[in-house]
Amino acid sequence: MNKGELVDAIAEKVNVSKKNIEVIVTAALESIVDAVADGDRVTLVGFGSFEPRERQEREGRNPRTGEKMVIAATRVPAFSAGKQFKEKVVEE
Repeated sequence: MNKGELVDAIAEKVNVSKKNIEVIVTAALESIVDAVADGDRVTLVGFGSFEPRERQEREGRNPRTGEKMVIAATRVPAFSAGKQFKEKVVEE
């Protein structure tokens, strides 16, 4: 499911125009991205949590040459599914 299909599904469930739903979904996603980028954790009870995680510097290999290289430390976004979400996926 892509963003357009999500907007369609939500619009069907709540009988609101797709244009309004798209504005809401876009604002919600931007708010989550902004919060995580600022270092905050976003928790949606039953769905899951978004948070930034620190990835330590580590050693890797260049796949073309096999030469050792250092992969720099970085901050990455992470998602952890909530209990209800996990249970729903296991049921299906």
